Amino acid sequence: MLNYEFPPIGGGGGQAHLSLLKQYAGRPDLEVDCLTSAPEPQFLTEQFAGNIVIYRAGIHKKDLHLWRRGEVIEWLRKATPHYRRLVKTGNYDLVHAFFAFPTGWLCYRTARLLPYILSLRGSDVPGGNVRLQLEYKILGPLVFKPIWKHAAALVACSGGLKARALKFLPSADIDVVPNGIDLERFFPAPGQRGAESPGPLRLLTVGRLSATKRLPLLVEAVERLGKEGCPVQLTIVGGGALESQLRRTLEEKGLHCVTLVGRRDSQQMPDTYRSQDVLVSASAQEGMSNSMLEAMASGLPIVTTRCEGVDELIADNGIVVKEANPAELAAAIRMLAEDPSKRKAMALAARTRASLFSWSSAADQYIEKYHQVLSRVGAAHPQ
Repeated sequence: MLNYEFPPIGGGGGQAHLSLLKQYAGRPDLEVDCLTSAPEPQFLTEQFAGNIVIYRAGIHKKDLHLWRRGEVIEWLRKATPHYRRLVKTGNYDLVHAFFAFPTGWLCYRTARLLPYILSLRGSDVPGGNVRLQLEYKILGPLVFKPIWKHAAALVACSGGLKARALKFLPSADIDVVPNGIDLERFFPAPGQRGAESPGPLRLLTVGRLSATKRLPLLVEAVERLGKEGCPVQLTIVGGGALESQLRRTLEEKGLHCVTLVGRRDSQQMPDTYRSQDVLVSASAQEGMSNSMLEAMASGLPIVTTRCEGVDELIADNGIVVKEANPAELAAAIRMLAEDPSKRKAMALAARTRASLFSWSSAADQYIEKYHQVLSRVGAAHPQ
């Protein structure tokens, strides 16, 4: 397995990979070597489980949540010789890569030796990520398409991401394996805050502080609600490139009802969700939002703008605003603030819907995909 980001580096793609490895741990039918990154320039080996070893090609990482072009190049340069050594000595059946680029570039170069599966995660699919438009334009036709076309299988983490991927490469055959959620770690707080509960409605948003998350829309929506006499408290969890800018904005506006807490350890997140009332998101682009799944399992209604994965996640457990603007977001939040019974019904529905997504199911689907690929390869190249 390959992934250029893995906890503590990265976001949802790394967390999804970690969750999948936990399902693979101890399985007698699998042996996994995983090559990934580390935030310091050294090569590390970790025994994740009896059947899983993690190799980390470390780089000079400045920000755990933001990849700069130079860091991507550094990881490719340092990971390549380790990957080639593993391929030469490992006697592997196939490669499973998270992110078609940059990770997929490594297994594309050894496609004649090993079949590979690509897990499309979001930013590796050309689309609305404003920070990566130049990369999409330059690398899309020259690099992305050959990597995709030579893959033995392509898997998206949501139907919405699959649709975006097909706009880029209409001829692609793409399966969908959605993210899962650990229902034992993420569960609702005992009881629900009712109409008599004091204090403002507690809003939470979780994710990298990047332009794609469109946090200024949420900040403006909260500011609007305050001026309209609807008290809310927004907690922003996450770190990233826009943290300093966001802090300046909050200070200039004097928005004391918005708290930027920075990045939190994954062990803290279950309690973080349980301390809130509603998850809000203004993201322009997702593969499938891990934070939405975690919030749903924790019994939180969702208010979100439309992006990939929303159709699979949101039904009677939240509100998808029609237009991504502060007025629409504020109106949706106000609806839940003023109708505790509706909020409670959505909270119950959220937990029920979250139960449809499990990492054990995702693991089973991927293992079935491995066997399908190996059967096709065996038929094409009989002994």
